[in-house]
This record gives sequence, C-alpha cells and structure tokens, in this order.
Amino acid sequence: MDRFLSSAVNRIDAKGRVSVPAHFRAVVQKRGYSELYALRCLDRPAMDVGGLDLLDRYEQRIAQEDPFLQTADDMSFFCHGDGTFLKLDQDGRITMSDFIREHTGISAEVAFVGRGNFFQIWEPGRLSTYGAEARARLLQLRQGTKAHEAKAGERPE
Repeated sequence: MDRFLSSAVNRIDAKGRVSVPAHFRAVVQKRGYSELYALRCLDRPAMDVGGLDLLDRYEQRIAQEDPFLQTADDMSFFCHGDGTFLKLDQDGRITMSDFIREHTGISAEVAFVGRGNFFQIWEPGRLSTYGAEARARLLQLRQGTKAHEAKAGERPE
C-alpha cells in the first residue's frame, strides 16, 4: 500500500510522544521519507503531515503566483514558516510539540486520519465533530443530486 488510508487513535506517552500507526509507518518507509513535515490546516484544527512532496505541492502553487503580490508572500509564510518537521524515532513515534497541541487542541490522545498522499493529526473529539459535519454535507449533496435527477426525469404533461 502506498497511500495513507483509514484512521486510528493512539495515546500520548509521559514524554509527549505518540506512535504513528503501523500502516502509516509502512507508507512512510515505502515512500522513502526520512522525516515528515506538518503544516497547520487553514480551516480546521488539524495538521497535514507528509513528506517533502507535500511541501513541493505548495511550492509549485507559489511559483505560479506573482512574487510581488501579497498572495505569494502569504502562501510562502504558510508553507515555509507555519509548519514543523517531525522525526520518527526508532519505535515509530513522533513528539507532540506545543506548536501542534496549540493548533489542534490535542492533549492525551491523537487521531490519525489518512488522506491519500498525506495524513492528518487531530484531537479525537474535534475529529468526531468534523466527521459528522462532513458526512452531513455529503448526505445533503447526495439528496440534492437525487432530487435534481428525479426532477429531470419528470415529463411535462
């Protein structure tokens, strides 16, 4: 498997470390990541975590911007100055720094959520709330699509 899939919740130990789920570590190893980079999500209390390819994706987008505009400066601040490197120790753990805890609200447990090419870390309660909201939005979209399809299938008399 070469994608971050599924989710897991692990406890933080007394030294502030948490084990990255084994299936996520397998992806990290397969991709050859020597360290991970974590960026704060802009619109959620979560961290996006991946290899340097995650950073590359943002840098490619920055390169498309006019370097004299505020947008390019803001994007550079976001991806270069508003993130942190995470080092996996020999036991597959990462340290939950104050930087991460302050943004996510993480205290005793960490929820890991696969997002394909990267994964996220969340405070479990906040993830649960977000998951319920996301499912509700998708259900509403699905119901709206079904209503539209039903209306399109009606024949005028």
